[in-house]
Amino acid sequence: MNIYLIALLVYSIFLMALGIAMSRRVKNSSDFLVAGRSLGPGRLFATFLAANIGAGSTVGATGLGYRLGMSAWWWVGSACIGTFLLSQFVGPRLWTIAKQHNLATLQDYLEFRYNKAVKAVISVLFWFGALAILAGQIIAIARILNTIANIPKWEGCVIGGAVAIVYCTAGGLMSSSFVNMFELAVTLSGLLLAVPFALHAVGGWSHLHALVLANTARPEKAASLFSLTGAGSKQLLAWIAILVPSFIVSPGLVQKVYGARDVRSVRRGVSLNSLGQAIFAFVPPVLGLCAFAAMPHLSEAELALPAVMKNLLPPWLGVWTLASIFSAELSATDAILFMLSTSLAVDLYKTFLNPAVSQSRLLWASRIASVVAGVLGILLAIVLPSIIAAVQIFYGLIAVVLFVPVLAGLYSRRILSSAALSSIFAALAATIATIRLTHGSGLALLSPQAIGIATALLVTIAFRIFTPARNSTERASGS
Repeated sequence: MNIYLIALLVYSIFLMALGIAMSRRVKNSSDFLVAGRSLGPGRLFATFLAANIGAGSTVGATGLGYRLGMSAWWWVGSACIGTFLLSQFVGPRLWTIAKQHNLATLQDYLEFRYNKAVKAVISVLFWFGALAILAGQIIAIARILNTIANIPKWEGCVIGGAVAIVYCTAGGLMSSSFVNMFELAVTLSGLLLAVPFALHAVGGWSHLHALVLANTARPEKAASLFSLTGAGSKQLLAWIAILVPSFIVSPGLVQKVYGARDVRSVRRGVSLNSLGQAIFAFVPPVLGLCAFAAMPHLSEAELALPAVMKNLLPPWLGVWTLASIFSAELSATDAILFMLSTSLAVDLYKTFLNPAVSQSRLLWASRIASVVAGVLGILLAIVLPSIIAAVQIFYGLIAVVLFVPVLAGLYSRRILSSAALSSIFAALAATIATIRLTHGSGLALLSPQAIGIATALLVTIAFRIFTPARNSTERASGS
């Protein structure tokens, strides 16, 4: 029998059982949505880092390392910069407002700061964008199952999605925060152990250089693969423009911030996550280079990580690494599924259909929404072909439509809902127009997403200058 498949089945059953067991602590919708605002620095760090090490930063980033070498560090490294800024500047302010006004989602904050129209627009855009990244996580799980057991993609999507649905639906953030602590230990130990063993399999760092040079047959190409800037300034700036803003204002991460016990927990827990991301960011490029050195003719770059696991590691570590990758994908899948379910239940159902819903009914609405979102994510995963493409859809959308309205609302009282809505639609229009007119390449060093964010900023500044100050009847949270 296939030892890899047996290990995954046992591990999946364990995670589902743990999630169901932890669901007993969930007494109301507050426990489900924000863990009763009880997360200390340790649990906040674990649930953040487990969510951030997903398909894009494992399978996807190793694929980037296979093609671009060490400069793939910036894929995860840009996210680490964003979460550090969240920990020190944006997160503490948002947590304080959420605590004072009993907010459960970032969209709740947008309603509080602006109005329901802003909340509705962001909720709808976010929901469809988040389905893409959920599909990306499920595709990664399917790739792993296909590599180790030759399971067809659609079956792998169903299996991975079903496991995440069970333990997320059971207990929400309360359950996920406990499961994430276990998943994080497995993920980090397996992937960090994989690096020295993979390097040993290709003959060490110096021999890795020689193999890469032999496979490229061009010294300048080999040198670029070992440079942190080898992908080129335009590519690196494009990643920074997408990922730094996204990880400052990601609705899923902000909701985890809401679950913190106090501001100190936000600062310490999320900054520790940032440090963990910065260190982990070296793992995918190194493993990608090892895969390129040993197997330079893979049919797809995103097969690099499963190929390393199967061909360069001893069987015992291959099983452990498999569990670690599976943990990473599941924890991120769970985090995104949680974002989708709370957005549907709280931001749309409660806000617009049933404002007087009871705590118990909202809890069940959240669980039903989790199942619905999970099923839709599975169906989309079966159709979409690429992990990185799916991830970029989500992060690009988040950066373009959310970054400026959230930060402007926190730091200026004079930004009205009209300015927020105008900046959102102007940013979307500018991004789409740039993609169409430049075939996605952007202008000079600016990616389409960077142009979209700049457009939102210019529109907001124009409103700030030419519109009157807020009147006394409008709510404000900034200064």
